[in-house]
Amino acid sequence: MSSSYHFISGLPRSGSTLLSAILRQNPRFHAGMSSPVTAMFKSVLNIVSAGGEFSGQISNEKRQRLLAGLFDNYYADCDKDVIFDTGRGWTGQLAAMKILYPESRFICCVRDVAWVMDSMEHQFRKDPFENTRLFNDDVERASVYSRVNALGMHNRMVGSVWAMLKDAYYSEEANSLLLVDYALLSSVPHNVMPLIYDFLGEQPFEHNFDHVEYDAAEFDANLGVEGMHRISGPVKRNERRTILPPDLFKKYSEMSFWQDQKGTRAHVIAPKRTEVEGQGE
Repeated sequence: MSSSYHFISGLPRSGSTLLSAILRQNPRFHAGMSSPVTAMFKSVLNIVSAGGEFSGQISNEKRQRLLAGLFDNYYADCDKDVIFDTGRGWTGQLAAMKILYPESRFICCVRDVAWVMDSMEHQFRKDPFENTRLFNDDVERASVYSRVNALGMHNRMVGSVWAMLKDAYYSEEANSLLLVDYALLSSVPHNVMPLIYDFLGEQPFEHNFDHVEYDAAEFDANLGVEGMHRISGPVKRNERRTILPPDLFKKYSEMSFWQDQKGTRAHVIAPKRTEVEGQGE
């Protein structure tokens, strides 16, 4: 059976696990948390591209076949019609993926960046007896300022993904992107999901938003952030005050570039900026 591929990407702590948990209710769909395909794709590309030891022996056509083969072999035992591969790095490979899979679509989950940082800090504080692998040393772990600023670097968990997403947002292939804000997905999923199905060109499906389940316990334990990818119960938006200092919250709240939709062909499902205050876990 030949499956069609789409991709889930976007910022951390912005609803990609929730979206996958909802999508997988559709018996035609496969969706889950981040797969290793992104990393394998980049590794193979490094080997067969200029600078790689064997690049001179591999034509561009063979290079494309090798990379497409990663998907075909990884998902060879998947019997679903539509496969959603989740990976934060896919927005950095947008041009390549549109050549391999021209009909593919990219759903990018986003959230006010200050609330992304707030959520990461909230996870860190849940267990003061665990040194999560998200930080390299005691200097980075020392305070909320060092932790948040470390995550925001352009080669780290939040900063690198933010930069790739912004690059894709203004790229020539941006028409294949749909940015979905967590504030709306978590509060009015019954309104958001039909728009996602329309973007994908798929027939609507009646999802059960009162009972959505997903867990990746082993993956979270390896990171040292227990429950980070656990979804259980009804889809709802929880309200709480931020735990970030005001100056830090203000700094990162100004990075939500998708609020400005001029100069891009990307599709965006997001609330007005004044509506995103107070969005907790």
